[in-house]
Amino acid sequence: MTTSVDNFINAKAPQLAYYVRAFWERRIPYSEVDLYFWDTMEEWTQIEAASHEPSSQRERVFWHLLHQLHFWAEDKLLDDPYLHSELKVCVDYLEGAGHFPLDCVGVRP
Repeated sequence: MTTSVDNFINAKAPQLAYYVRAFWERRIPYSEVDLYFWDTMEEWTQIEAASHEPSSQRERVFWHLLHQLHFWAEDKLLDDPYLHSELKVCVDYLEGAGHFPLDCVGVRP
C-alpha cells in the first residue's frame, strides 16, 4: 500500500509536535527525539513522492522543524529563548493553533 505525502505529513506532524513539547517539558530525553527523527527518515523512504509534486505549507513546516531538532544541540534546543520561540511557532502551526511561520524553509529530504 502506498502512502501519499499528505497522508504521511498528516500522520507525522502531530507526533512531531508531541515529541517537541514533551522534550521541552523534560518528560522525554533528547535521545527519544533523535530516535523519532531517524524513524521518520526511514519511514519517508517508503513514500513515493514525485519531485514535481508541490509541498504544502504544513509539509514545509514539518521538515523545517524536524531539521532544526536534528541540527541544534540538546542544550540549545532547551535553553535558547530565541530558538525556542521560533520553533514554538512551528509546533503551534502543526497543531493547528498558529499561523504559518514566514521564515520557514523546510524541504523534503
